Amino acid sequence: MRNMRVRFSGDTHIGMKRKHNEDSFILPDFERIAIVADGMGGHASGEVASNMAVEAVAAYMKATQDMAPTTWPFKLDTGLRYETNRLTVGIKHANQRIYETAQRNEEQHGMGTTIVGALFLDDRAVVAHVGDSRCYRLRRQQLLQLTEDHSLLNDYLKMKRLSGEEAGRFQQKNVIVRALGMKESVQVDTMVDIPQIHDIYLLCSDGLSGMVPDPLIAEILSEVPDIDDAVERLIAAANEAGGTDNITCVLARIEPL
Repeated sequence: MRNMRVRFSGDTHIGMKRKHNEDSFILPDFERIAIVADGMGGHASGEVASNMAVEAVAAYMKATQDMAPTTWPFKLDTGLRYETNRLTVGIKHANQRIYETAQRNEEQHGMGTTIVGALFLDDRAVVAHVGDSRCYRLRRQQLLQLTEDHSLLNDYLKMKRLSGEEAGRFQQKNVIVRALGMKESVQVDTMVDIPQIHDIYLLCSDGLSGMVPDPLIAEILSEVPDIDDAVERLIAAANEAGGTDNITCVLARIEPL
């Protein structure tokens, strides 16, 4: 990035209640990109789906790093810039791979995963996601959620059918309305952000965002200068709050050269 560099740190934890970890993340060494996925499906199929997702997107991004993206069999969205199309198509390829694998293998039928990825370019950050894994940005101690959950709870909130108090008691808050592997095709939401020096981007599964309130996330990111330590503190905070799900946290901090 112009006069900037990106430093990454990430980790995943099984949490306090689950028997195995269905989250996956990857920080490829060939490009400034971070990817987090939160699998679902039981019988370890969620772990298969999430790992398949991050590996498939990373492989596609590596294959297209120095060439025009191969969009087939997906239509090129002419309204998106080159790198946004590239990340979007990578996620669509991952969806196709997971869906076809689930159709072929009865024991993996119904498996799926959320995904969120952030690609850092010379002058912008491209964020793409499906599901309720999130991307936040901390700027001058202010935390902003850049992604919008594809969940039943969020749908109800957008339709103003729930108050804030009712949302806290909502029994189906973990129901995902969009994920990789659910259908043969998937809609990927994207957004572009303009990074500034000292910004911190957080990619996480809902094992973090569902357990640690945004003000506490902002406090930890603001008060812990080392991002490796900040990752540990965020995961510890989720476990201290009950750790009812797997927890994955990736940080990307924009630093001066």
